[in-house]
Amino acid sequence: MKWVVLGVVLAFATGVVLIAGGAYIERGLPGWVLVVPLAITCAGVLVRQRAPLVSLGLGVVAVTLDAFVGPSLGTVLVFTDNLYAAVLYGPARLARVLLGVTATLAVVGGAVAGFIAEDWRVLAVIGIQAGLVLVTPVTTALVLREQRDRAAAERARAEQVAHLAELDRQAAVAAERTRMARELHDMIANHFSAIAIQSTAALSRTDLDPGTVRKVMESVRENSVKGMAEMRSMIGLLRQEGEEPEATRPRLADAETLVERVTRAGLAAGLRVDGVPREVPASVDLAGYRILQEALTNALKYGDSPVDVVVSYEAARVVIAVENVVGVDGMRLPGAGAGAGLIGMRERASLVGGSLEAGLHSQPGRWRVLAVLPASDDHFSVTDNGGGVAVSR
Repeated sequence: MKWVVLGVVLAFATGVVLIAGGAYIERGLPGWVLVVPLAITCAGVLVRQRAPLVSLGLGVVAVTLDAFVGPSLGTVLVFTDNLYAAVLYGPARLARVLLGVTATLAVVGGAVAGFIAEDWRVLAVIGIQAGLVLVTPVTTALVLREQRDRAAAERARAEQVAHLAELDRQAAVAAERTRMARELHDMIANHFSAIAIQSTAALSRTDLDPGTVRKVMESVRENSVKGMAEMRSMIGLLRQEGEEPEATRPRLADAETLVERVTRAGLAAGLRVDGVPREVPASVDLAGYRILQEALTNALKYGDSPVDVVVSYEAARVVIAVENVVGVDGMRLPGAGAGAGLIGMRERASLVGGSLEAGLHSQPGRWRVLAVLPASDDHFSVTDNGGGVAVSR
């Protein structure tokens, strides 16, 4: 604001100097009269940014009054700033209107002056002067306004791109947190479920001999140690960067270890592997292992013996089936918990292009988890007709 006031004072002083120097048309009036329209145009300069329409109105009033008492060069020059500010800071529609109006006034003014003087040279001189006074500040402001609007649009676009990038980052963070939560759940739940069940059994039974208690405690310790080992393995995967050696990754080939762990926890479990075990994509290998681990954890928490596990290696898929007897009176169905395990298993199967079904089997009193995973990157769908599995690509 200080610089605006300084500019207004400078413009007014310059105009006064021009009037004192005789830069106006003499009409027999005192020179101080010409200072009035000059002051009005300078007042318009004072509000050029805050109220560009007011600035233009003051300029029009001042230059009209100056035409009757002068005109003076100082007032006309300050009026060009009123036009410039109205186009640059005013509404876009007004800028287009002013361009047409000023161009028309320049042509008409030159034509009228030439007609009155009966000299085409007067037409040219007045037309050029009117164009310089009226059209030039308008076109200059239009160019600057276009550049300013373009810069504002680029800034808005850059902000939008930055906002979208931030949303993508937040989505990636949320997805990574979900993946880590699922991995932790699948990794820890199996071990701690076995620990909880075995320790509860040891505390609730008073007739156990020392040998049995020792065996239970050994199993509890083994689950604790393996849980810590898998936790360290996951931390190693999270810290892995560049070309560092890959941390130990659970594989579907370790299914026998999972079944043995459930057996030691107190359930009668058996494993059958159909087909020839082979290497599958790492994502499918890990998904299959975690699905089997979570299915056995659910059987341990909610089901009864026997637990039957079948891993089938077929031409284009790997089928994992886990069946167990439903708990007493159906009160220990796997769906009786919070459901995080079933959701996690379905997510894992879906992420690698496979399918998973979980529910009561056609045979009464049995619960089954059935996962069909691709042995390659091809996707397919799976349906269960009660007696088998049908797969379509």
